[in-house]
Amino acid sequence: MLTDRQLFLLQLLVNDYVVSAEPVGSRSIAKRDDVHFSPATIRNELADLEEMGFLEKTHLSSGRVPSEKGYRFYVDHLLSPVLLTEDEVGNIRHAYRKKFSEKEELIRVTAQVLSEFTNYTAIMLGPELMDMRLKHIQMVKLNQTQGVLIIVTDTGHVENKTVTFPKSIRAEDIEKIINILNDKLENVPIYRLQARLNKEISNVMRLHIRDYNRVMNMLQESLTMDDPEQIFCSGKNNILVQPEFQDVNKIISLLNVLEGKEIVHEIMSMPATGLHIRIGRENKLNGIEDCSLITTTYSMGGEHLGTVAVIGPKRMAYPRVVTLIDTVSKILSENLTK
Repeated sequence: MLTDRQLFLLQLLVNDYVVSAEPVGSRSIAKRDDVHFSPATIRNELADLEEMGFLEKTHLSSGRVPSEKGYRFYVDHLLSPVLLTEDEVGNIRHAYRKKFSEKEELIRVTAQVLSEFTNYTAIMLGPELMDMRLKHIQMVKLNQTQGVLIIVTDTGHVENKTVTFPKSIRAEDIEKIINILNDKLENVPIYRLQARLNKEISNVMRLHIRDYNRVMNMLQESLTMDDPEQIFCSGKNNILVQPEFQDVNKIISLLNVLEGKEIVHEIMSMPATGLHIRIGRENKLNGIEDCSLITTTYSMGGEHLGTVAVIGPKRMAYPRVVTLIDTVSKILSENLTK
């Protein structure tokens, strides 16, 4: 249990570090007008917070920065969303002043608005991507070594993939493969197909199908469906100008994530309703372990349509971003129902 003084100092330190991106020392805190503790008292309290795991030092002579545990405590217990000014709300609403002929255009504008006002990266997932599930799979054999895999979703979307069978595969093996896929993948969201294929289905195929490795390679290629145009990303460069991402390897890793499909899977793995925050290594995706991910949903007529996400450094301005993502998602929902 933290004391009131420790809570106060932890909140101050997080807020100062978010603004400065520099380790915070006891002397700089003591100089604040709203702090009435001696530097020695502050130093002892910060040392205790470090010992409890809420703070850490970047190197021995530095001040302190929040740890992931410190950020999590701050978000869960000390975060108070800030109020936007009337001008800010007006500017956000001004972006929706024109009539949009397609809801996709409205969602794209929302990603731009959110990245502009947060100065981080915004990703919007559209309704088709959220809802599309596998209905069934068929195989039409063309000759001894080739066939067409037909993938049908519950929305009526159809994709045809030409596949080449390993020479050892027989007709009965193909029938087994299709039966296994339909049994294990029916009604699975399209974005989860690869994950299910690599885990659950992989084990079944190993038991029942000859030349297992080649068959799995074939399926991994053919079940990679073309994404519908339902992923809208804005402000990719915003996160790269943050001080945390000056290392070239970090930049390359992060860009690869933002330009790939894995980030969509990470966002989709968040709970479907409410506002949620994952900090640092709480994100399971390599490449964003130094980032925080905040998501919420938007709706039309009370029906959940898609997800709004903001990606920034762990040193994120959480109060402002939480307010912005909540405000923007509500304004988007209002405009979708017009």
